Amino acid sequence: MKITQRNLDIEPEVKAFILEHKGDLRLCTTCRGPMIMPVGMKGPKDSDIVMHIGPNKLYISKVQARYIKCIERHMIDPYKKYMEKQDRSV
Repeated sequence: MKITQRNLDIEPEVKAFILEHKGDLRLCTTCRGPMIMPVGMKGPKDSDIVMHIGPNKLYISKVQARYIKCIERHMIDPYKKYMEKQDRSV
């Protein structure tokens, strides 16, 4: 796995989400476009680029890394909605 600190912009809300998550996440390709989810749901690949955000790692798919310049809120929204739904069902 290539360890690097990419010069990507990260929207403040996304950075706060990653820091609050207390775990590693992965930015990967889905049928809805780029999405950030826990590595427990979608594990990292050897070809991923790794960014350190506080104590957490953000694994970035090499496919997505070619096309993005900024890690944006829409990339975390589906996972946040999933978590809210889980919280309501408890």
